[in-house]
Amino acid sequence: MSDCIFCNIVTGESPSHKVYEDDDILAFLDINPINPGHTLVIPKEHYKDLTDTPPELASKLIQTVQKIKPAILGAVGADSFNLGVNVGKKAGQVVFHTHFHIMPRFEDDGHKLWGGKQVAQDELALTAEHIKKLL
Repeated sequence: MSDCIFCNIVTGESPSHKVYEDDDILAFLDINPINPGHTLVIPKEHYKDLTDTPPELASKLIQTVQKIKPAILGAVGADSFNLGVNVGKKAGQVVFHTHFHIMPRFEDDGHKLWGGKQVAQDELALTAEHIKKLL
């Protein structure tokens, strides 16, 4: 058995409620959902996070999200969703295997998005210049 719970789900060593599978991708229900239908979409091959995942596989993950999203929302009666990707412990990543969260949203479900901060235009300009220099 692997140290990675998602790798164990891929091999069948750990149980899951699968909703989609192909040669490269697996999607299953989150065991601690924020709302009904909360689905995780993962590559079957282990990569620690999105930045570690080959671009062509990351693209296939997004294509899978687009493919299965209508069925997920239809099954739970939602018309909106959040797509989440946490990269790194400080960003909330708990399982260090690349994964996308499809989180159906409902009116008055009690979940809020984080709020933005007021930032001066000169600070935004300086930050943009720093980013461009590093590209």
